[in-house]
Amino acid sequence: MHTTLVSVDQLKALRDTKARLMVFDCTFDLMDPASGERQYLQAHIPGAVYAHLDEALSDKGLPDANGQQQPHADAASGGRHPLPSREKFAMWLSSVGFANDMQAVVYDRNGANYCGRLWWMLKWAGHEAAAVLDGGLQAWQAAGGEVRSGAEASHFQSNFELGPPLRKLVTTQQVAGALGSGAVTLVDARAPQRFRGEVEPLDPVAGHIPGALNRPFAQNIGADGRFKPAAQLREEFDQLLGGRDAASVVMYCGSGVSAVPNVIGMELAGLTPPGLYAGSWSEWCRTPRLPIEKG
Repeated sequence: MHTTLVSVDQLKALRDTKARLMVFDCTFDLMDPASGERQYLQAHIPGAVYAHLDEALSDKGLPDANGQQQPHADAASGGRHPLPSREKFAMWLSSVGFANDMQAVVYDRNGANYCGRLWWMLKWAGHEAAAVLDGGLQAWQAAGGEVRSGAEASHFQSNFELGPPLRKLVTTQQVAGALGSGAVTLVDARAPQRFRGEVEPLDPVAGHIPGALNRPFAQNIGADGRFKPAAQLREEFDQLLGGRDAASVVMYCGSGVSAVPNVIGMELAGLTPPGLYAGSWSEWCRTPRLPIEKG
């Protein structure tokens, strides 16, 4: 069973042995939401299922009177990419034929930015056998891995059953209630200029949650496009936390997606899996009377 990362060679071995396996392509572009599926149709690992961030991995409702998209009532978070309920996510997994006895391998072309979302959601659904393809499609192709174009044949409906959550989802109320207490160490995965509030291209208010630390998600990835070695990640997270308890860490970003490479980085470093504030800045800054910090 692969539970965090899987190498290209390990994925090839899984495919060669005809293991119970489903591969997911999560390529996406926030500025052009249709481009990920276009890229998938141009080239993907044979048999891979496309997982669209907005349609499969989020639960976006209809716009309100102000034109703001609101999550469905049963969504597990707010923000720009509301997390669907575990039950709704299980229905999607069943619809693509994913079953409880399968190994999931997720990848993208974006430095694990988007496939990490599906990895985390599978853990949250109680499925341990989920791993990120280290280096993404680029590593697969560089190693001579076969790719296919066009759509894949549909899978038979399965009956995926939820298990106890294996990762911790944190709400706005929990974050707000812990501010200033020292019980939670917030880590913001956005770029430094967004964290400092100098620019904000996506949300209505600039800044960050008071007291948060900043670790842009791309810092987990080395020059070769793969996650950095465990010892290097451990050193970097120890330096970031400065003696704070790793078990207190809650990751967030703009909408709960790019925070996940930080989650994976901490786990690879051998630290306690952190919580994820899925609503993240996009939910925090739209919630009345919550404090905001800049600089």
